[in-house]
Amino acid sequence: MSGAAWGAEARFAVYYAPSRESAWWQAGSAWLGRDAESGEPCVSPQPEDLARPLADLTEAPRRYGWHGTLVAPFRLAEGATQQDLLGAARDWASTQSPFALPVEAATLGDFVALRPADPDGEANLRHLASSALQTFHGLRAKPSAADLARRLAAPLSERQRALLIEWGYPYVFDEFRFHMTLSSSLADADERATLVAWWQAKTPALGPLAIDHAALFVEPAPGEPFVLWQRVPFQTREVT
Repeated sequence: MSGAAWGAEARFAVYYAPSRESAWWQAGSAWLGRDAESGEPCVSPQPEDLARPLADLTEAPRRYGWHGTLVAPFRLAEGATQQDLLGAARDWASTQSPFALPVEAATLGDFVALRPADPDGEANLRHLASSALQTFHGLRAKPSAADLARRLAAPLSERQRALLIEWGYPYVFDEFRFHMTLSSSLADADERATLVAWWQAKTPALGPLAIDHAALFVEPAPGEPFVLWQRVPFQTREVT
């Protein structure tokens, strides 16, 4: 994907994604049924006690690929190029320090997701995401009037509305909550509980996430699956 070029409708995002060689990448990609870096489908597990195939419960996150958001999807500002974005990402990443992140499975509203397991991890990710947002803000196109109106129509707090107007997204800075989505919106509480239990049993063997790089993802055209374009490593220091 390193030489790929996309049209003006493409959206870019700054995500965290586990390293390709890691068990975390393999487990998450298999769960969603798609490897966002290779583009290949994956064979998903089937947790016991699920009445439906797992693939029916992961349709929404499958399109986005296995990730945790740092900077939500955006189009490039007028005059900005994808090479500008890649250069800025590499420069920014070189100033960041790796760290280990213990995670746990939980329900977030009607969704199931992985989230930081302790306040220090949450704070570290919030700082990382805030730094990324400020770094890339000048390369991000402002939301269209229609997009802004649509988002403002959602149930947001006054703080979230203010962040949306200023930064183009309501869940940034103090409103940011890092998570790695594991399901579509599920109305059935038993289904949510089954997925949480499966991941609660899985995460001890996988250990903490190594937050040692970020990844640029691309939605080539509206509605298409996101693909992992480039990984940008943090400072080459050992994760402790």
